[in-house]
Amino acid sequence: MGTDRPEEAVRLKGDMMKREEHPDPQFRRSSYECLNGRWEFEWGCGEDKTNSPLALSIEVPFCPESPLSGLGGRARSSDCVYSRTITLSEEDLKSRLVVHFGAVDRVARVYCNGVAVASHTGGYTPFEAELNGAARAGENRLTVLVHDDTRDDAPSGKQSPKESSFGCFYTRVTGIWQTVWLERTPFAYIRSFRLIPDAARGVLRARVFCTGEGTVRLEAFYEGRSVGSAEGKNGQFLELALSERHLWEPGKGRLYDLKITFGEDEVTSYFGLRDVGYKGKRFLVNGRSVFQRFVLDQGYFPEGIYTAPDAALFREDIGRAQALGFNGARLHQKVFEPRYLYECDRAGFLVWGEYASWGIGYGNVSGLTMFLNEWTEAVERDINHPCIVTWCPLNETWESLEDGKTLRDIRFVDAVYEVTKRLDPTRPCVDVSGGYHGTRTDLADFHCYAGYDVLKAHLAATAAGRPDFPKMYLDGEGTGYRGEPLALSEFGGISFGGTKVEPSCCVLERDAWGYDSVRDEDAFLADYERTIALLLSFRELSGFCYTQLYDVEQEQNGIYTYERQPKFREDGMERIRRVNCAEAAIERETSEENGA
Repeated sequence: MGTDRPEEAVRLKGDMMKREEHPDPQFRRSSYECLNGRWEFEWGCGEDKTNSPLALSIEVPFCPESPLSGLGGRARSSDCVYSRTITLSEEDLKSRLVVHFGAVDRVARVYCNGVAVASHTGGYTPFEAELNGAARAGENRLTVLVHDDTRDDAPSGKQSPKESSFGCFYTRVTGIWQTVWLERTPFAYIRSFRLIPDAARGVLRARVFCTGEGTVRLEAFYEGRSVGSAEGKNGQFLELALSERHLWEPGKGRLYDLKITFGEDEVTSYFGLRDVGYKGKRFLVNGRSVFQRFVLDQGYFPEGIYTAPDAALFREDIGRAQALGFNGARLHQKVFEPRYLYECDRAGFLVWGEYASWGIGYGNVSGLTMFLNEWTEAVERDINHPCIVTWCPLNETWESLEDGKTLRDIRFVDAVYEVTKRLDPTRPCVDVSGGYHGTRTDLADFHCYAGYDVLKAHLAATAAGRPDFPKMYLDGEGTGYRGEPLALSEFGGISFGGTKVEPSCCVLERDAWGYDSVRDEDAFLADYERTIALLLSFRELSGFCYTQLYDVEQEQNGIYTYERQPKFREDGMERIRRVNCAEAAIERETSEENGA
């Protein structure tokens, strides 16, 4: 169940890696059949290829731009086609047959034996294709047609709109980049569920949504022991009282396993018992003040681009961050794989759930429906993960990168915030990381790459109740600081000890860079120590996020290289850990105002 470690990867011929582990341990059936591996592939439109072989082959789930796909290099087209055969028995046809796609960037149309069975728009969220009616006993051809152009007005995160990588835009990702799998379910089946922990009471509230008639039953386990059960109707709120109370908290991902049954359908899942939120300026986990010592993670890998070659790398990246004294990460401009979030849940690693919001225009509300459709899917996919402590749908909604005279429309920001809070009122939502903020936000968030002296001056003004970080608010809109908790979610970005980017990884437009640079290791460490000490001493600050954990292509300002090698001596890494772990002023127990 939630605390198991299924097999994570096996080697294929040609030294290829196949991602066989279950992609989403929060929603797992025993009928799981992984469809990763060798698929047929072609660039270009494929309307005439929905039921015929293709010329090339690709290793799924790696995008064709990645070395691990077996193709590598820049995208040759904005369109491509995937195909493979699956074998089904007469007995299989008596079940509901569903192919799940973890993520396909960006517009996907799915065919079974030439018959259209599903379509989906959005490059970061899952969808499914039901094969019944198109499938037959024996071999069946599954085909996926994809359109993806980073020049479209659509969310694409940090993917480059050019053929080359440049600035803080990296290699584009086309097509399938998360696991594909087949499930056989009863026709009366569990569709989804919402888990709401109540740590103070030691209770789990749950709502299970099913297709068909029947009784929903929940049973919770801790380390194999049954610790509570509940049953009720489809869609009804159920309350499961736990006989043992084990809190999920930073660094301690104590997870309960959960079995959900509905008629003949059974899903295994897990949950963490924890409460999060703000009181005054303080961020609380289970009622205890926790300073968010975050590091930026952009979710890129040299050989797989968006996709880790091995799910163990998720656990390793989290371990690298924790070893440096970070208790969480901002998952930047990407919807990370559920498997990564599973490892965060296990490790007690706090994260902000973000979206790949760059790429869409905020100058009016014309793209709002498309944005909200996929953001809603992302929130609903990840809402049960205890590691997610804040939603962050937007990043730096400033002037258009193409036209500095085009400002964002405040209605766009306000609508995204309102929808997010409707979807999940149990977590804080920062409407925009780094500004411009709209009329409502649970967190006043800012970015500052200007260095120690400028940062110190801004914090002094903030202490006086006048936060003046650049582009926090847009003049003339009636927005401004209203006393919300404060967070610095981007700073640092200092280049030191970068490595040469190999051409096999990406095509660069310019040399490596950072927001600033230092001459040697000692200079970096001295600046890091005094900056972190300053931030931890500021009584109004609820957290920070350092840019960044590792280099990404030409942006070489990480603490680790892109290949995840440390840039500092062992004693230097220890200095980073030591200052990160120092007590923050806002964590000190006090009877003063300021949220105590």
